[in-house]
Amino acid sequence: MQKEILIVDDQPGIRLLLTDVFESEGYRVNTAETGKEALDKIYKHAFDLLIIDYKLPVVTGIEVLTRLERENVMIPTILMSGLVEEMEQEAEGLRSLKDVLAKPFDIQMVIEMVKSILA
Repeated sequence: MQKEILIVDDQPGIRLLLTDVFESEGYRVNTAETGKEALDKIYKHAFDLLIIDYKLPVVTGIEVLTRLERENVMIPTILMSGLVEEMEQEAEGLRSLKDVLAKPFDIQMVIEMVKSILA
């Protein structure tokens, strides 16, 4: 069965790039622009992996992860950010967080990261 990835970023270019990359790798991809939209989709559908931006309007990536963990919804997650040091402190202790991705990222590295998490 195809693994499904939810990509959450407020930048359309990043959503489009990652969608193209992972669909060509054989994954099913769904996207969301905001943390709230991501939560709505997660509550309606199970995903194998969440790739979410740290800085999102209204509900941040960290808030999404914190809320899901509080509700015992565990989805392996990669958190993306241009502010890795700041983010790593906030993300400490989140059990679903598998990796942190610094923007701008190397697309080949992202593919390897995803394959190792979903293996």
